[in-house]
Amino acid sequence: MTLRLLALVFALLLAPMPAVAADSAVRTYTIEQLMAADSFGRLSFSPDNSKLLTTSNRTGIANIYVVPVDGGPLQRLTESTVETVSAIGYFPRDERILYSSDQGGNELAHLYVRELDGSVRDVTPGERHVARFVDWAHDGRSFFVQMNDRDPRFFDLYEISADGYERTKLFENDRAYQIRAVSPDRRYVALSRIHDNATKPCYVYDRQDRQLRQLTAAGPVACEPQAFAATGSVLFYTTDDGGEFTFLVRQDLATGERTTVFRPERWDVSGATLSSDNRYLVVSVNEDARGRPYLFDAATLRPVPFENPAPQASVGLLLANGAPLAAVSVSSGNTPGDVYVQDLGTGERRLLLRAQAPEVDPADLVNGEVVRFRSYDGVEVPGVLYLPHGAHPGERRPAVIHVHGGPGDESRIGYRPLVQYLVNHGYVVFEINNRGSSGSGRSFYHMDDRRHGSADLDDVVAAKRWLGETGHVDVDRVAIQGQSYGGYMALAGLTFRPEEFAVGVDIYGVSNWLRLLQNTPSWWEDLRRLLFTEVGDPERDADYLRSISPVFHAERIRRPLLVLQGQNDPRVLPVESEDIVARVRANDVPVDYVVFPDEGHGFRKKANQITAYRTILQFLDRHLRGGAETARAE
Repeated sequence: MTLRLLALVFALLLAPMPAVAADSAVRTYTIEQLMAADSFGRLSFSPDNSKLLTTSNRTGIANIYVVPVDGGPLQRLTESTVETVSAIGYFPRDERILYSSDQGGNELAHLYVRELDGSVRDVTPGERHVARFVDWAHDGRSFFVQMNDRDPRFFDLYEISADGYERTKLFENDRAYQIRAVSPDRRYVALSRIHDNATKPCYVYDRQDRQLRQLTAAGPVACEPQAFAATGSVLFYTTDDGGEFTFLVRQDLATGERTTVFRPERWDVSGATLSSDNRYLVVSVNEDARGRPYLFDAATLRPVPFENPAPQASVGLLLANGAPLAAVSVSSGNTPGDVYVQDLGTGERRLLLRAQAPEVDPADLVNGEVVRFRSYDGVEVPGVLYLPHGAHPGERRPAVIHVHGGPGDESRIGYRPLVQYLVNHGYVVFEINNRGSSGSGRSFYHMDDRRHGSADLDDVVAAKRWLGETGHVDVDRVAIQGQSYGGYMALAGLTFRPEEFAVGVDIYGVSNWLRLLQNTPSWWEDLRRLLFTEVGDPERDADYLRSISPVFHAERIRRPLLVLQGQNDPRVLPVESEDIVARVRANDVPVDYVVFPDEGHGFRKKANQITAYRTILQFLDRHLRGGAETARAE
C-alpha cells in the first residue's frame, strides 16, 4: 500500500475517539486463549495417500500426529513431554516415520525412526554432533544425511539404508559446503558454499570423476541447489545471477545447457521441489511477504493451472504420491495455519485440520497489511502493519516496532500469537523490514552491510515518526522489540538513539558482537564467513565491533528494558544477556530479566511462550500505560 493510498484510507475512517484498550465490539483475549491455537507443520502423505502426517504443539510440546485424509481425529504418534519433535516424513515405501529432535534447544539434533511397532531408534547415534536430513533417494531404498561427526566444522554426506540403517559415506566435506541434493544415480552431489554475504556459488561434485564443478559465474552471485530431475544429469537451482531477485533455472550437467524455468518480475523464488512421482514441479515464491506456490509440468516446464486459494495469506502446497491430490496450508495474521485437502483435477477443496483456537473469533484478530514508507534518506522501506480494530486517527495509541532476526530475515504475513496479543490489547504493531532484510531485492539486502546499529536502526527511527504521522501512534510511547538480531536492534535503539524509544524488549539478542563472532557454534563454519563479511571480522574489525556493541556503551541506556533468554542458547550465549542486564541495572534503570532453563535460540514450548508473551505485555503496560492496564483480561 502506498503512502497516498494509506493516507486516503486513514482519511475515510471515522472521526477521532478517546483512546481505549480495544474496540468495545471486539473481545479481548488472554494469552492462554490465543495460544490454544494449533500449529500444523512438516506435512507428509503416507505412501498410499490415505493419511497425512504433521507436527503439532497442541499438548505444549511439539509431537507427531497423523490424520486420515478423508477426515477424522488426530492421532498422536510420539509421546515426548520434554523435547520437541519435528517430523521429516513417512518412509517412501511403508509407514515408518523419520523425525528430528535435539535436547533442550541445544541444536545438536539427531534423526530418529519411529518403527511400525511404535518403537524409536536413533539412526545417527553419537555425541556432540548434528545430523541434518538432506533428501530421500529417488528409488526410496535409502535417505541422505549430513553429519559433522568427523570434524565439528564440516558436514559430510552419508547414505543410510532404509533396510537395516547401514550408513555409507558418499562425500567428505572439507570446505564447509552446504549439501543440498543427490542425483538419482548417486553420481552427483549438489552443493553451495558461502564465500561472503554477497557470494554463494553453486557446485556439483562428480563422485565418479572426483571433480568439483562450479555452476555459477564468478563474482557476487547467490545460488542454491533445489532438486535433481528424475532422469539424466539435470539440476534445478535458484540464482540471482544478473538481477535483483532470485529465479529458478534448470541445467543439464552433461551439455551445460541452462534454461530459465520461472523468473518473477519483482519477487524471489524461494524454493522448488519435485513431486514424488517426478511429474510436477512446485515452485515457491515470496510475493510481498507472502508465500505463493506455482505448479509446473516437470518435463515440459509448462505451467499447470493452480488457483491461489488465499491471495492475502501465505500458502503452502504439498503434492500427494502419484495422485491428483494436494495438502494446502493457509496462514494469515488472524488465522493460524489451517490445512485443506484439494483435488487438483476438480479444484474442490475441503478443510482437514483447523488451527484456530476454540475460544477465539478470527474477526477479533487483525490480518496485517504490507505497507511502505520513505525512510530518512528516501529509501522505501516495507513492513507489516497491524492496527487494532476500532483504531481511529487522533487516538495516539502506544506502539511496538518489532525487528526480525537475521540480520537478513524478513517479517512475513502469518499468524503470530505475540503480535495478535499486543494488538488485541490495544497496541499498534509494526513489523519493520528495515534495509538489510530479504524480500526486497539484492541492493536493499546489502544496504546495511557494516552499518548495523546505524543505517538499519535509523529506518526504525524513521518508522516511528511515520507512525506518528498516521495519527494512530503516540511517538512518545513507542517500544522497540525484536528477537536474536532484532534483540540486538532493541538494545542498539536504547543505546545509540537513547531518546527515541520509550522502552526496549530484547528477546535473546546480541549485546557483544566481538564475543558472539568469536564464539559461534562449531557447526556454523559456513555461516561464519557470511557474518564476518556482513557485520565484521573480530580480528580485523575489533574496534568497530566494540563501537556497535551495546554492552560497551550501556551507560547511555536510560529507558526501561526487558530481556528474555534461553539458558541453552548455543548462538546468543546467556552471558550476552547477563552482561547487558548487569550494566543497565548499574544505571538505576528498570530492567526485567527472565531466563528459560529448558530453551535455546527460540522458545518452542507453549508454557514458556505464554510466560514470555504475558511478561512482555505486562512490561509494556507498566511502562507505556503507567500500570493502568496490567490487571485486565489476565
